[in-house]
Amino acid sequence: MSLRIVQTAHYVPPKVVSNTDLTKLMATSDEWIRTRTYIEERHVSTGEQSSDLGLQVARQLLHQAQWSAASLDFIIVATMSPDALSPSTAAIIQGQLQAYQALAFDLNAACSGFIYALVQANQLLQGPYQRGMVIGAETLSKLVNWQDRTTAVLFGDGAGGILVEDQASASQIVAQDLRSFGTQGKALTAGYQPVVSAFYQESSDPAQKYFSMDGRAVYRFATHEVPQSIERTLQQTSWSAANVNWWLLHQANGRIIQAIATHLAQPKTKFLMNVQHYGNTSAASIPILLDENIRSQKIQRGQKLMLSGFGGGLTVGSIALIY
Repeated sequence: MSLRIVQTAHYVPPKVVSNTDLTKLMATSDEWIRTRTYIEERHVSTGEQSSDLGLQVARQLLHQAQWSAASLDFIIVATMSPDALSPSTAAIIQGQLQAYQALAFDLNAACSGFIYALVQANQLLQGPYQRGMVIGAETLSKLVNWQDRTTAVLFGDGAGGILVEDQASASQIVAQDLRSFGTQGKALTAGYQPVVSAFYQESSDPAQKYFSMDGRAVYRFATHEVPQSIERTLQQTSWSAANVNWWLLHQANGRIIQAIATHLAQPKTKFLMNVQHYGNTSAASIPILLDENIRSQKIQRGQKLMLSGFGGGLTVGSIALIY
C-alpha cells in the first residue's frame, strides 16, 4: 500500500468573518464562541463555489509538483456542498484543468469525507492508476442560517488537497478504519431536498435546507467514537499511541479535540489545531491542516501521522499514515 503524498495545498476565500462580525447578525459574543468552540474567525465565500475553491488548490498542486494535468489518472473531490448535483464538482475541476485522462467523481461523507476519499484513492492506486488528486472543498456558508447562533458560528469555507502516486517509498497508509452510524444521522443534517414535481408537492420546512445540529449528541458521538476508531486503527499496526508523531483530527471544535486527546492520554501539543482561524470546513479541514503543517516543516517525511474525521452521517474514519 505504497501511497505517497507528493504535494499538499490549500485555499480559502479572502473574506474573513470574525466573531465580533457575527454579533451584528445574532445574539452572541466573541467570548461565548471562543469558550465553547475555540473559533475566533472563519473565511466565507463572496461568490466562489466549491469548484472554484478546489480549482485554486488543484492548480497550486500541479504547479508545485510540476505535473501536467494530462498526467492525472483520477480526481476525487470530497464535499457536502457541491456546486450542483450534476455535473460533479470533481468533473467541473477536471474540465477546467483539461485533465482529460482523469476519471473524476465526488464523494460525500461530510466531515469524514477527506478520509474516505483518501482510502478510495489508495484503492485506485492498487489498480492500473498511477497518479491522482484528492481534494476536500466546501462552501458551507450557503447551508448556514446566519441568524442561528447554534450553527452559524461553527462553519467556514475553504479547500485543501493532495497529489498522490503509487511509488515505492517509505510513505504508506498503514491502517484504516471507516464506520457509519446512519441511525444517528438526524443529529446533524443540512441540504434537505423535498420531493416536488408536477405530480406531488411535499410539505416541507424551508429551514431544512440549513444546518440543524443536536450539539450534545454530536459531542458525545465524537468524544466516544473517534477514540474507538483510532484505537481500532492502531490495533492493525505495530504502533502505540505514543508512537504517533502528530494527530490531525477534523477541526470541528477545539473542545472536542482536547477531549479526545485526554481520552487517549496523549500530549495535547501533538494534536495540531487551526480551528481558531477557519472554523469547521468539513471535508476541507484535514487537508488544510495537513498543508499548513507541512509548509511550516512541523510535519516531516517519515513521521507517523494519525488522521481522523468525524461528522454528518454520522460517520467516522481514521488513517494511520507514514508521511
